Amino acid sequence: MGVVERSLAHASKHVFPRTVRFADIDSQGHVNNVRFLDYLEDARFGMLHVDLHKEGEETFKGLVVARHEIDYLRPLSFRADPVLVETWVTEIRPVRFTLDYEIRDDEEVFVRARSVIVAYDVENAAPRRLSQNELTYLRRFA
Repeated sequence: MGVVERSLAHASKHVFPRTVRFADIDSQGHVNNVRFLDYLEDARFGMLHVDLHKEGEETFKGLVVARHEIDYLRPLSFRADPVLVETWVTEIRPVRFTLDYEIRDDEEVFVRARSVIVAYDVENAAPRRLSQNELTYLRRFA
């Protein structure tokens, strides 16, 4: 479950605690770079599906990732305490939105990333416009 956190730097952030799993660790003893995309996916799913479901709201339907950018700032080793995946919205357009992330703990930022997400009509295999409910929800994190 994620939480909403107020911040001066950003209107609000979705905060998802993510456990570092043994399977995330590579032969060099730190989280493999590809596994960080799993962390982002888990946080997005929590923000756009799980939390809305728990609130009794309709979840986002038909989203595809159009782009990922990721900057690896520090190695992350196995640890008992989860890291936090903080997510916020930096751009909203009629058919897409941009999420920014930090994977961090209280002292260090390990990763900064960005994803462009496109609303997608699965039945027609084409982009679709974001609904008013989706836009309203996204603005909570903008």
